[in-house]
Amino acid sequence: MGNAYAERRNRLLGRMAERGIDAALIVSPTSIYYLTGFLSDPHERFLALLLDARKNAEALFVPLLDAESARRNGTVADIVPLSDTEDPYARLSGALSASAAAVGVEKNVLTLDRAERIARLVPNAALVDLTPELESMRVRKTAEEIAKVQAAVDLIEKVVAHAAERAAVGMTELDLTAELEYQMKRLGADRPSFESIVLTGSRTALPHGVPETVPIREGDFVLIDIGAQVNGYCSDITRTFLMGEGTKEQERIYETVLAANRAGIAAARAGTAASEVDRAARDVIAAAGYGDFFTHRVGHGFGLDIHEFPSLHGANPALLESGMLFTVEPGIYVPELGGVRIEDDVYVQEDGSVRVLTSYPKSLTRLG
Repeated sequence: MGNAYAERRNRLLGRMAERGIDAALIVSPTSIYYLTGFLSDPHERFLALLLDARKNAEALFVPLLDAESARRNGTVADIVPLSDTEDPYARLSGALSASAAAVGVEKNVLTLDRAERIARLVPNAALVDLTPELESMRVRKTAEEIAKVQAAVDLIEKVVAHAAERAAVGMTELDLTAELEYQMKRLGADRPSFESIVLTGSRTALPHGVPETVPIREGDFVLIDIGAQVNGYCSDITRTFLMGEGTKEQERIYETVLAANRAGIAAARAGTAASEVDRAARDVIAAAGYGDFFTHRVGHGFGLDIHEFPSLHGANPALLESGMLFTVEPGIYVPELGGVRIEDDVYVQEDGSVRVLTSYPKSLTRLG
């Protein structure tokens, strides 16, 4: 795998050369992991990967307390440890070519303070956004990356199965959330991919609601949107259950969302516009009379981050490509009644067809 990280850095250097960019300073921990194999959360401390084409040099600047981990887990030979008391930009000035005409940065990550400090080190250089290059590299997942995502999916589906067994009338949203996040760690997850969503009753109509001390009641929808990060890669799944029998209206909403989920997946393949996947799912929901209650895009890319390119919304003409990984997650959210979302993780294979990585059953499941 070390060679794969080096190959990624070389690819980035090649794209920099095409754009006349002399050096790059990458500061996103996720991008650094993608390019080096070293994963760290530096908090407020300075962490950066320097690629200098003029000097044919690369260096990884890390907090001193992470230096040994960077040597063991990273693939960059030159590790520059930084103590809490020294100025990282003073160390950076000796490594970055002062004569650089263009320095690549991630404009969507770099703070204004850091951008100004870098600009003072290379006063004659333009700061050029490398985000498109990094996104286009990361959007096409390798077989090894998909294997890591599949491990994260397999783990989180065990957690969903545990939820279906444990959920009971009287248990609160926060009770169930705590139980599920404990199971994630017990099964070996690094951490949740995002803030877990466990909602019940009318609160399931909040697409991104936050769990509270609200008890599950008979006849409630129970919506669980969770993911786990394993070896740096994320999973993301949503399943909605019924506690008890429920109503015919709830069943109709559920079956509509399920049909929309299947329609979206059926539309997904290489060469199809992202907007077509959204439209395929949205048309099913609109035809059933719930169009006004589907209030978000149908899906998003993910991988190292829980939200990555592509964005599957109705105005995105970008074509799906082999190697892309994304969610398909239509929903209906009716205030006062509740909501349903069904989310799967979908990968576009080399032949252009799709493979659904999630396999947890989607037919309406009644709990209790």
